[in-house]
Amino acid sequence: MKGDRVEIVVDAGDTTRTYEVVASRAGRRVETAVRRGVVEVSEVTRSGTVVRTARFMANRVLALVEQPVPREDSSEKSGHSGRPLREDPET
Repeated sequence: MKGDRVEIVVDAGDTTRTYEVVASRAGRRVETAVRRGVVEVSEVTRSGTVVRTARFMANRVLALVEQPVPREDSSEKSGHSGRPLREDPET
């Protein structure tokens, strides 16, 4: 989804650096993976093709913040009022 974003805070010696990977177009998403001491953050299309990738040494990563786009609740889409489907038989 457009708006998916991951922020990566990395130790750069005497300071920290912040990097951001954002889903640049509608239909794309951002995926994270940690493998063999490397943190990999990739922007991926609907079909699974990787558009771009950022790689960081895992021992240098201080924080990895995933910020997905807020999704609509399914009850809001269908116009459901939030009432239970059936009444409580004891009342």
